[in-house]
Amino acid sequence: MVRSLFISLNSEFYKSRKTLAFWAAIILPVLICGLVALGFYGNADKVLKMNYPGLILWAQFSGATLGVMGMLILPFYVMFMAFSVNNIEHKNDTWKTLFTQPLNKFSIYAAKYLYAVMLLFICLFLFEVLTITSGYLLQALVPKFTFNDYNPLVLLTKFYSKLFLASLGILSIQFVLSLLWSDFLKPMGIGFVATIAGMITANLNWKYAYLIPYSDPTLALRVTRTGKNAKIEDFPVFSQEIWVSLICAVVMFIIGYFILSKRNIK
Repeated sequence: MVRSLFISLNSEFYKSRKTLAFWAAIILPVLICGLVALGFYGNADKVLKMNYPGLILWAQFSGATLGVMGMLILPFYVMFMAFSVNNIEHKNDTWKTLFTQPLNKFSIYAAKYLYAVMLLFICLFLFEVLTITSGYLLQALVPKFTFNDYNPLVLLTKFYSKLFLASLGILSIQFVLSLLWSDFLKPMGIGFVATIAGMITANLNWKYAYLIPYSDPTLALRVTRTGKNAKIEDFPVFSQEIWVSLICAVVMFIIGYFILSKRNIK
């Protein structure tokens, strides 16, 4: 079972290493973090006039990336990446060939799903690392910045962990939709409408918005204090929207396996 999973994961890497979904996991963090850092460097005089303390400066700097990534780019990247992982088999009509291999069928399916999860993890991990790195690089270039006054590691790790967990529900739904349909428009169209609806309900503060997986990344970026004197980084990672996302991910993972098993029978 473990050997089959490892072989299947290795196969997924070799099949998709030249695809846009794979390279986007690396290019997006580099591009967005680079642009934000250039913006701060180019407007250093204006930023310095604000006289931000370390925590607020990090919040302004990382918030520019987190806001764009969490609310807009991340859901669409997840949709595209989930489609891309399965589209390799749709495009080449290799589903039956895939299951004729002397490997455990569940391992083949799980490897596809885990590979998609790994791409998502790599993307968000790079966002965190590049945000912190570029912040300290700006400190070296502009010594008057106050990035050195606060260590953002715990805070950003929590935020990106929440974004990762909150995105698993969307990933799982889109993964199943891309199993059902081989064309690009249906899964992406459904995902686009659901993402817009999720963002609207989250921003309107609808009390049941957390039950919509597509609203969970937006909700995950909100800080909920645990007490009056609690530090900003003391907010819980496993909030209600995260649990909804994880439950959705497990349910859709199981549904996806039965869908793929049926396809193989035919």
